[in-house]
Amino acid sequence: MMQIMEGSIAVATAVKLCRPQVISAYPITPQTHIVEALADMVANCEIDAEYMTVESEFSALSACLGASAAGSRVYSATTSQGLALMFEVCFNVAGMRLPIVMSIANRSLSAPLSIWNDHQDSISLRDSGWMQMYAEDNQESADLHYIAYKAAEDHGVLLPAMVCFDGFILSHTYEPVDIPTQEEVDAFLPPFKPYHRLDARDPISFGMYATPDYYMEFRYEVDRALQRAQDVLYRAGKEFGEQFGRDYSAPVEGYRLEDADMALVAMGSVCGTIKDAIDEMRMDGKKVGLLKIRSFRPFPKKAVAESLRDVSSVAVLDKNISLGTGSGAVVYEVRDALYGSDIAVRDFVAALGGRDIRKKDIANIFGHLERGEGDMFYGLRQEVL
Repeated sequence: MMQIMEGSIAVATAVKLCRPQVISAYPITPQTHIVEALADMVANCEIDAEYMTVESEFSALSACLGASAAGSRVYSATTSQGLALMFEVCFNVAGMRLPIVMSIANRSLSAPLSIWNDHQDSISLRDSGWMQMYAEDNQESADLHYIAYKAAEDHGVLLPAMVCFDGFILSHTYEPVDIPTQEEVDAFLPPFKPYHRLDARDPISFGMYATPDYYMEFRYEVDRALQRAQDVLYRAGKEFGEQFGRDYSAPVEGYRLEDADMALVAMGSVCGTIKDAIDEMRMDGKKVGLLKIRSFRPFPKKAVAESLRDVSSVAVLDKNISLGTGSGAVVYEVRDALYGSDIAVRDFVAALGGRDIRKKDIANIFGHLERGEGDMFYGLRQEVL
C-alpha cells in the first residue's frame, strides 16, 4: 500500500517486515529515527524480536555478531562515527560469514564535526567484506533491505550487507513509499536457515585463530563469496521485480545513455538531481546520460564497462575522498572497469559534508568534462586555492 512516510520510518517498516529476531543499535544522528521506530514496534509487540540496548556502536554490532552466530536473523543501523566505532567488528562479522543486515544513513566523518551527508563513512569500509548497496530514494531504501537479507543469507554467499542511503536527504524526507504486506514479504523472504550456528549440543568455533598457513585461504574464500554475491543479488532483484513490480536485478542503472556522448557516474540520492539536469540539458541538444551505481560491493565491473562502452568521456561524482590521491574511491573502480578503452574518465570530488549539488552544478561538471577538465574538488571556496 502506498503511504507518505519519512525515509527512516520506511526503512524501519521494511526491517519489521523482514522479521528480525534480534535488533541491537546505538542511536546516532541521522540514523536515530530508525531505531526509535523499531524500539516502539518491539515494545508494542509488532515484532517478535529481542531489542538489545547497549552502550556503544561497538557493542551494538558485537551483540549482533553473537546473535547471528547463534542462528538468529539480526539487524542494526548506524552512521558516520558510529560505523567507525564498529570498524573492528565489521571485519569480524564478514570473516565469520555472518549475514547481518545494517542500514547506513550516510554521514560525513570528523574532524571537523559534521552531521551532514556524504559517503565517506561506508566507503571507508569498502574492503571489509560487506556488500554495499546505495539507494536513490526512499522506495529503494526500503526495498533494498528485503533484497539484502535474501542475498546475505544465501548459503552461497553468507556475508553481511549494508543498505546505504543519504542521511537527512532521504532519512528525514517524506516521500510516497509502497509498503508490501507481511504475507507478501514472507513469500519473498523465508525464515533464516543458518548453515552453521553455535549449539551447545554440537560445539563448533567461529572466527578463531589462524596461522600464516591458513589465514590467506580464509580471505580468498570471503572474496569468492563476495564475487558470487553478484549473481545472487541479480536473482534476488529479479525475483523481487516479478513479485512487486520494481526490478532491482541490475547492479547499475543507465539513464538516457543510449545515444549519450558524455556520461556522469554517481551513487545515491544525487542521481535524482542528475536526471532532472540531464533532461534540461537534452532539451538544449546535449547528448548526456547517467550511470547510477547501486551495488558498490561487489563492484559490477562488467556491467559498468558495457553500460559506458559507447560514450567518449565519463565524469565520476565522488561523495568521498581517498586522501592523498586527490580523488574519490569510485573513480578508481570505474577506471579499472574501462581499462584499455579510449574513454576519458575524470573525477569530481563533490558534496562533502552535506554541501548541495544542484542542477546548475551538474551542468557545470558536464561543461568541465566537455573541455577535458576534471580530477578536482568541485565547488571549493576560492580562498583555499
